[in-house]
Amino acid sequence: MSNLATVLDVSAGRFGEREFLVAGARRLTFAEVSRRSAAMARRLVDSGVAPGDKVALSCPNVPEFTIAYWAVLRAGGVVVPLNVLLRAREIAYHLDDSDAVAYLVHEDPADPRLAETAREGFAKAAECDRFWTIGVDEAGETTWCGEPLAGPASFGTVAREDGDTAVILYTSGTTGRPKGAELTHRNLLLNARAAASVYELDPARPDTHLLVAPLFHSLGQTCVQNASTLFGCTIVMVPRFDAVEALRLMLDEHVTIFAGVPTMFWALLQALDDLPGRDRLYGRLRVAASGGSALPVELHKEFETRFGTSILEGYGLSETSPMASHTRLGEPVRAGSIGRPVDGVEMKLIAEDWTTLPDDPEVVGEIAIRGHNVMKGYYKRPEATADAVRDGWFRTGDLARKDSDGFYHIVGRSKDLIIRGGYNVYPREIEEVFMEHPAVSLVAVIGVPHPSHGQEIKAVVVPAEGHEALRPEDLVDWGRRQLAAYKYPRIVELRDELPMTSTGKILKREIS
Repeated sequence: MSNLATVLDVSAGRFGEREFLVAGARRLTFAEVSRRSAAMARRLVDSGVAPGDKVALSCPNVPEFTIAYWAVLRAGGVVVPLNVLLRAREIAYHLDDSDAVAYLVHEDPADPRLAETAREGFAKAAECDRFWTIGVDEAGETTWCGEPLAGPASFGTVAREDGDTAVILYTSGTTGRPKGAELTHRNLLLNARAAASVYELDPARPDTHLLVAPLFHSLGQTCVQNASTLFGCTIVMVPRFDAVEALRLMLDEHVTIFAGVPTMFWALLQALDDLPGRDRLYGRLRVAASGGSALPVELHKEFETRFGTSILEGYGLSETSPMASHTRLGEPVRAGSIGRPVDGVEMKLIAEDWTTLPDDPEVVGEIAIRGHNVMKGYYKRPEATADAVRDGWFRTGDLARKDSDGFYHIVGRSKDLIIRGGYNVYPREIEEVFMEHPAVSLVAVIGVPHPSHGQEIKAVVVPAEGHEALRPEDLVDWGRRQLAAYKYPRIVELRDELPMTSTGKILKREIS
């Protein structure tokens, strides 16, 4: 049996009453999470979910995400985690594209927006025909469609093969609409072990992770949730990142590991001066790890000075489960480096034609990755898969150089991908949405530098004839209503024309 969910079965027996998930006043043990996921798996199977069926999941960083994640896998299904910031039209697209047969949505009476938007998106989907809510009642019990979740304390995990798809994570690569990266049970198990190796997790000395990266993202899912499940760690869950609250939890919950994106480290430093007892945080973290986008060297230095912990930098993508390379504990600090490949993974630099470039610190090339972490492929997109993967090597679109010690250093992107606050944002998707606005004739979306988010999204718009009274703030507001919060442009500039080539292609490099 190769189902990834056997990890929870084993850990529940091994760690039993050890605390696993902490969320406010809620404190669930490994045994309790296993019991609840078993009960949910039974509900899924009894409701017709069969091995290989896709089940979409919209849930913030609360225990019900982890319970549902393991429940779907235990039932033999495929988890399709969705960004909780998606709008209805985006949800419908993901449900249809993934062929989801069911949709699990977290419902919180105190904040019904997620469930309301999810219902609207579900109604727009063509084929997905089952909608279930999950939540928590006043007694702290997980609920299913508003009622306490009841069921057996155990469940016979459905057998799956190593190469079967376990999770589909949506990513746009660099252009077009989002594509689903199929990650197998083997991909995710071995990558969780790789993360545990980098963080030097030890069940005999259980760590406490502060989970701030969203669980629908591969960093939070693999490197925190799954690695912690494997090695008996406690996860302190933060539904929505707030720097002051994160610092308080670091102190109160004796957090030893913090993994986040650069903007989170920046926010922690901004909030530190206002924290009573901040001196007690110095040297408290055993591991601080950053991923998602490049970490500014000055930020790295300031964090080490004020927190007494050096930041480890990692690199990966949804298509690589995600971890591909990382700096390690005990190594000399190399601020700005993403480290060397993790165990079982190879990396190299290639030219546009896939030719392998020579090992030379002065040579810049595109990173290609091969190993246990590389996805099975893009769901239902054989051509896109063939473009991205050749002979087991996945081309990333990221440009880097490799120093004489084998450490990689990112120098840029090969495409137009924007990374805002650790989230990938793809200009074409936004441009297509903006072109639906009746007052927009032409639009180009670019990334511009931002001091805390890394990049901000900017839309340069040519108004349609008869709409000369169009205001930039009107388009910002419209984008806010059409797109997830991390996607819509905060900056809109109106122009009479856009620079173009002789063939009519917009010259984005001439737009700033």
